[in-house]
Amino acid sequence: MSKISAIILDWAGTTVDYGCFAPVNAFITAFAAFGITPTMEETRAPMGLQKRAHIAQMLAGERLAALWVAQHGRPHNQADVDQIYDQFEPALFAVLAGHTDPLPGAVETVNAIKQAGISIGSTTGYTRAMMDVVVPLAAQKGYAPDSVVCPDETGGIGRPAPYMLWKNLEKLGVASIHEVLKIGDTVADMQEGKNAGCLCVGTLRGSSMLGLTEAELARQSDARRAALFATARQKYLAAGADYVLEDITALPALLTSLQ
Repeated sequence: MSKISAIILDWAGTTVDYGCFAPVNAFITAFAAFGITPTMEETRAPMGLQKRAHIAQMLAGERLAALWVAQHGRPHNQADVDQIYDQFEPALFAVLAGHTDPLPGAVETVNAIKQAGISIGSTTGYTRAMMDVVVPLAAQKGYAPDSVVCPDETGGIGRPAPYMLWKNLEKLGVASIHEVLKIGDTVADMQEGKNAGCLCVGTLRGSSMLGLTEAELARQSDARRAALFATARQKYLAAGADYVLEDITALPALLTSLQ
C-alpha cells in the first residue's frame, strides 16, 4: 500500500475527554428536560454523529420513541428534535471546557508522528462554536492537529458521510485517500473512514465504545478488562475497522508495520 501521509483523528474519546463524557452528560440533561431518561447505551449508540442527527437517532429507538408517546401523547417529530437540541447545546457548553484534557500518551504520540512528517487532521461531531472552546484549551495542553473540520464546513452533514474527512485532505494537501488512516472511538468514525475509502482504526482505552472513566477501567479485573476490550473490538470490526488498538500510543508501531 501507499505510504501513510495523513492521519485523521476524532476528538472526544479518541484524543481528548477520556471516556467521551461531555456530550453524554449533555444529551442526558437535554432529554431530562422533556421527561425522558435515556440509558447510557441509548445515549452512546449514535456517538460520533452530528448532534442533531444523534438526537434523532436516539428518538428513533423503540424504547425512547414509546417513552416520548407516553410522556407527550404523540410521536416525536423534527420540531421535537430541534427543541431537545436547544437544551443540549447550552448543557454541553456548560461543561465543555472541563473535558479538554488529552488522553494519556496522546500529546507525545501525535507530536512524534508529526515529527516523522505525517500530517494530523481531525473530524468531529461538534459544531465550530463548540470546537472554538475545545481547540485552544487542548492546544494549551499540548494537543494541536494540523486541521480541524466540523459539520458546519460540509453543509451540516457529519458522519457517517465522508465529507469532513475529505475536507481535511484538501486542507492538508493530501492527494490520495490511500495514504490516509482514520482513527476514532465510535461506530460512526469507522463508517466515516470506510465511506471515505481509507483504512480505519478503533481505539479502546478512553473510548466512547467502552464508556468508562480512567479510574473505572483501572478498577476492573484483568479478566473483566479483557472481556470489555474483546466486546468493543468486535463492535469496531463489525463497523468496518481494519485495526483495533488498545490506545493511541500503539499507533507508531502500526504505522511502522504499514510502511
